[in-house]
Amino acid sequence: MVAITIRDVPGEVRDELAARAARSGQSLQEYLRGLLVATADKPTPGDVIARARARVDATQARLDAAAILAAKGAERR
Repeated sequence: MVAITIRDVPGEVRDELAARAARSGQSLQEYLRGLLVATADKPTPGDVIARARARVDATQARLDAAAILAAKGAERR
């Protein structure tokens, strides 16, 4: 494992994070590690869009907005 140091964190931010950690029964280190892991595991919006574009390019699938809205409406029925 590596160590990460973050400098110049405002005191009130540190205090709020420590309070959240305490409410969840974790140390500040455990709480922050969990936040970092969750952030790293979740794709960014840009990554999601890039994957969707790559999928469309690979399949040449094209749907216009009307077809998408019609399919969405059919799901609700």
